[in-house]
Amino acid sequence: MTGESIDESTSSVHAAGRLGAPYWRLWGASGLSNLADGILKVALPLVAIQFTQSPSLIAGLAFALTLPWLVFALPAGALADRFDRRRIMLGSNALRALMLGLLVAAVVVNLGSIWVLYAVALGMGIAETLYDTSAQSILPQLVDRNQLSRANGRLYAAELTANQFVGPPLGGLLAAAGAAAAFATPAGLWVCALGVLLLVRGNFRIARDEPTTMRADIAEGLRFLAGHRILRTMAVMTGGFNFASTAAFAVLVLFAVGPTSAMGLSEAAFGVLLTTTAAGSLVGSFIAERVEQRLGRSRSLTLTILAGAPLIGAPALTSNPYIIGATFFIGGISIILANVIMVSLRQRITPDRLLGRINSGYRLVAWGTMPLGAAVGGLLAELFGLQIMFGIMGLLVLGLLALMPILNDKALDDAELDG
Repeated sequence: MTGESIDESTSSVHAAGRLGAPYWRLWGASGLSNLADGILKVALPLVAIQFTQSPSLIAGLAFALTLPWLVFALPAGALADRFDRRRIMLGSNALRALMLGLLVAAVVVNLGSIWVLYAVALGMGIAETLYDTSAQSILPQLVDRNQLSRANGRLYAAELTANQFVGPPLGGLLAAAGAAAAFATPAGLWVCALGVLLLVRGNFRIARDEPTTMRADIAEGLRFLAGHRILRTMAVMTGGFNFASTAAFAVLVLFAVGPTSAMGLSEAAFGVLLTTTAAGSLVGSFIAERVEQRLGRSRSLTLTILAGAPLIGAPALTSNPYIIGATFFIGGISIILANVIMVSLRQRITPDRLLGRINSGYRLVAWGTMPLGAAVGGLLAELFGLQIMFGIMGLLVLGLLALMPILNDKALDDAELDG
């Protein structure tokens, strides 16, 4: 690796074949950050209904949170390749804590409003874009590249547990206790995450041969992504799956909840159903490395497509909640397996100086297909019915098998050797 300076303790850990203290500090900071994020994403709409009952205004909070991934992802990647990645992460956490601190103050003096929440949500989304891009780009500077699958798997375990299992119910409890508590708690967690990140020593700025403009940096990253057959194919696969999954899950509540729905679930039972995917993802985070080693990357990715299709298409064939829950659980395992393989490979084959831009380009594709998928899923369900829409999206995922001849093991190994 070039362009980074890692302290001696990190180097000695690499020699011993362990992930090392700097990695586990990053892991701890990620867990705290994701716990704060999980709390906030539930607390924001729960507090917002105190200011408005408008469905469009409430839904707009999610739009404000995710909009930066569409309009700011590429600049965030360029910044991650220009500046010290750890410092960007520190600044992002400091910004999030500061914004929530100001929001708590506004709530205490009765200056809160839906528009204040919008401003905070947008700022949080920008900070998240910067933090996540830098966090994914800094990992190869902390661990050896042959340890990336294990390192990513452990990170996903921490993120899932904090963001999907602990954060949401805690956010609901805190919102019930009051807006100030709901926002002060994640602010404090981000301060703690900032403190843990300060313990990660070293310079994580990539050396640059000559000064360039942001526009030139972004263009260079996009050219590299578009011109690399393996990266380009994996990006298309990720975007295609996210398009189909968002289309299906955007309207799943209509299929599942209520006495007149096909499944007839209560709101609480629907929450349990969705948790099965998260539970599968958690299991997947611990077994992904072993599955990858035993089956190989190409067969493992093929398996993730075969398991991902029922995750999306099962409601086309049955309304049995136990069968659908089982497909959700298995699908959750497959999602993490695919993520560990593709993210780790991307980190291995992308030059360090371009990693921030390639990661942000990936996120742009992955998140950019989601609003389009939601719109198409709703339109198809309106025209042809829910079950036909689920079937179409399940077949779309199966269609991704057509990309697998490009992602054969020899091609993946050659790309890694050339990286």
